[in-house]
Amino acid sequence: MRRTVLIVDDEKAIVDILKFNLEKEEYDPVCAYDGLDGLRLAREKNPDLILLDVMLPFMDGFEVCRTLRSEGNSIPIIMITAREEETDKIFGLELGADDYITKPFSVRELMARVKANIRRAAVTDLPAPEDSGELLHYKDIVIDYARHSVFKNGKSLDLTQREYELIKFLAARPGIVVSRQELMSEVWQYNYYGDLRAVDVAVRRLREKLETNPAEPEYVITKRGVGYFFAE
Repeated sequence: MRRTVLIVDDEKAIVDILKFNLEKEEYDPVCAYDGLDGLRLAREKNPDLILLDVMLPFMDGFEVCRTLRSEGNSIPIIMITAREEETDKIFGLELGADDYITKPFSVRELMARVKANIRRAAVTDLPAPEDSGELLHYKDIVIDYARHSVFKNGKSLDLTQREYELIKFLAARPGIVVSRQELMSEVWQYNYYGDLRAVDVAVRRLREKLETNPAEPEYVITKRGVGYFFAE
């Protein structure tokens, strides 16, 4: 089954390049040239991934991302931005984007990121699991590996696929400190050249959903200057 990628960008030349390369990799691209149309297509087509420009007519990419996440939509989103400012990149990640890439970008690198994100299954909202032998129990947390779900006090947490993969990776190694570089390689599944704050943002968003008090986490712990680990 061919995967669908929604491209939302107002520059036709960039859309054409992305469409050509996605088709070459046997994806089905769907295209929108403004934010409102992109939001409509995201809702109607339910694509496997969205390539989302920031600077768009009618509704910018940040607002598209914010709206989709507020609706509980966990489709992977890669923000495409011409802005170099650190604050813009972090802002997109804070809104729930899975990744960002800056124009001008390497098509080869972008395709690698597309493949890495699409490989991960979307998190689904399932009822609390019965004991299946594929569960990890820790205090009031249950991770159901078979169904890609995390439960706290019997209630399913509304995690993005990135947040699920992050807790899954850390929880499989309780007490072992994992560097941000290793998390980027293992969870994001590609070599990342640049700002590792994407990991910090993902951890912060995960804590907001997982921890009773995110300021004093009891599950995902920081080892200052080194990385993160899951409590033993």
